[in-house]
Amino acid sequence: MLNDHRRAFWYALALLGSLGFVLFAVGRHPASAAPLTTLPFVGRFDQQIYDAVDHIRVTPLTWMFRFLSVVGGGVVTIPLRVIASIYLLARRWWRRAAGFILTWAASELILTFLKSWFHRGRPPGSIVVTTGASFPSGHATAAAATAVALVLAFFPAGPSRRKWEWLAAAFAFVMAFSRVYLHAHWFSDVVAGVLLGSGIALGSFAVVNEIATLVLDRKVDQPEATAEA
Repeated sequence: MLNDHRRAFWYALALLGSLGFVLFAVGRHPASAAPLTTLPFVGRFDQQIYDAVDHIRVTPLTWMFRFLSVVGGGVVTIPLRVIASIYLLARRWWRRAAGFILTWAASELILTFLKSWFHRGRPPGSIVVTTGASFPSGHATAAAATAVALVLAFFPAGPSRRKWEWLAAAFAFVMAFSRVYLHAHWFSDVVAGVLLGSGIALGSFAVVNEIATLVLDRKVDQPEATAEA
């Protein structure tokens, strides 16, 4: 899965550390005060992006991003994750299955907690139906977590996987931008979502690989220890 899972672990820490900064920068405020943030420049930038997207809105782009809104919702992502998990388990790719399922569970649990804790208000005038709090973005989190996890689970490490990694990153970026374009989220919402999803995916696979490596090393060492005894 991972060519160097320990290096991937540090990448995950960097992403999640960046998420920690965004969480601090946004802060916890009354929902009605959005886009108020702890660091004022973040809220101002959120408002500037909110205003700016109105000047680039065209019908074809709106329909495409409406479609992405459906693709990134639970009606698509949940069945996709279920099918991928069943396939990985059926092939007995235990490490890949564990990494993929851990990514799914951890990202959803942390996302749910953060949404409940921050309870940030959404931008006014959303073009699509939205539910729940705004921060972090559920669509951005799911897109990043699922795309990265699928690449790590289904494509072998090495140069040939690079294009799929870039494709996963591009998909996460487009999904994130679509949420801002549709006035469904503030810009900082989707930044937090991408950092959360990608950080959890990389971290989950790195942890699974580290545990598996330690277990295998112990099994290799045991016969030697027994022989010496």
